[in-house]
Amino acid sequence: MWHFSMKRQQRDGFTLVELLVVIAIIGVLVGLLLPAVQAAREAARRMSCSNNFKQIGLGIHNYHAAYGRMPVHHMGTHSAQGSYYNSGISNKNNGGGHNEYTLSFLVGLTPFIEQQALWQQISNPNNETSSGGAPGKPWSPMGPSPRQQEYKPWITEVGTYRCPSDPGFGLPALGRTNYAACIGDSPDWSDMRWPDNPQNGQLRYTSNDVSRARAAYRGFFQPGFQGQFREVLDGLSSTMMCGEIATDIGDRDISTTLMINGNQGLLRDAPAQACAKYIDPERPQFYKSDINYSNSPNGFAKVFQMRGYIWSDARTGFSCFTAILAPNSELCVSGGDSGYGIAPASSRHQGGAHVLMGDGAVRFITDSIDAGNGSAGCVWINGNGARQPGSQSPYGLWGALGTRASSEVIDSDF
Repeated sequence: MWHFSMKRQQRDGFTLVELLVVIAIIGVLVGLLLPAVQAAREAARRMSCSNNFKQIGLGIHNYHAAYGRMPVHHMGTHSAQGSYYNSGISNKNNGGGHNEYTLSFLVGLTPFIEQQALWQQISNPNNETSSGGAPGKPWSPMGPSPRQQEYKPWITEVGTYRCPSDPGFGLPALGRTNYAACIGDSPDWSDMRWPDNPQNGQLRYTSNDVSRARAAYRGFFQPGFQGQFREVLDGLSSTMMCGEIATDIGDRDISTTLMINGNQGLLRDAPAQACAKYIDPERPQFYKSDINYSNSPNGFAKVFQMRGYIWSDARTGFSCFTAILAPNSELCVSGGDSGYGIAPASSRHQGGAHVLMGDGAVRFITDSIDAGNGSAGCVWINGNGARQPGSQSPYGLWGALGTRASSEVIDSDF
């Protein structure tokens, strides 16, 4: 008699259904985990960004302790001809050249942020070019124009001047920066250069021009003037010294693309209206796609002139910010990188940007900060009523934080 064993057959693997279920579960877990990983990485980058800002703040305080003054924004040397185009940019690797007082405060700060070797290259005659070989004659101390690509210091990326959250890298930019000087809450006369520096024994501008600059330069940094901490009458802890800026990556972002409106009066009298019509209504963080790059009114600035592209250049588009429109608002200038400009703080962080206060503290300011009435005219030399020199800022808490001596009282946290 035959006996059949009814033993269960042993399986060596998953069925197709079980495999699909496992894959689905893994996919869900990865989907849940990935945002957390990305958030953790951004938190680390944001912390590093804040630490860089603290190093800059410490460097500025050490500079002030050493010299009794702040580093100058719009500093440098001047050629005998007095022409920007004789400053070395058009002579490629011929050497020599001057920078026409267009250097940013970040240049003078280099020896105070552990960049002594870079400072030595800048402050002494330099016999190198970025393309190799030697120039026709050594570059002048303090270097040629910041746009001179053959001058190695100007194409050097300084780690302390970069925020890890910003993806911008490489050409057409030179050495980028994510940190800019606060020049206050008025675009008037923001393209004026070297007002305190003599040209052939005389001021480059008239006394009236200097008075106009003084009335408009209400920020911690006053382009061309060497300020002191004691001038910050509103208090170091209540006044922004620097602000974070995002660098341009060619995507027509309103906060990194220099839009030229060609109208200095509109920029001064109604900032929020100056470039609003060029914003794409369907993509409000970007300018319209049918506007061509150009250096004429109603067009973008040249590609080389975009936000944060040259850390050594003091002009509006590269290393200045204004406390007029809230962070991550539109960047709008009257003509190229050196024109009158509304240059808000900006960042690649979610919802705001870092600022460096005068006491060295780093704060994160949200896009929703009280910025008052953006259509209100700014304070300037010929202003009346609330626009008279010395008046409080019309741009709310944001504007109050951007002015150094307008008697604003900051009575709320920000």
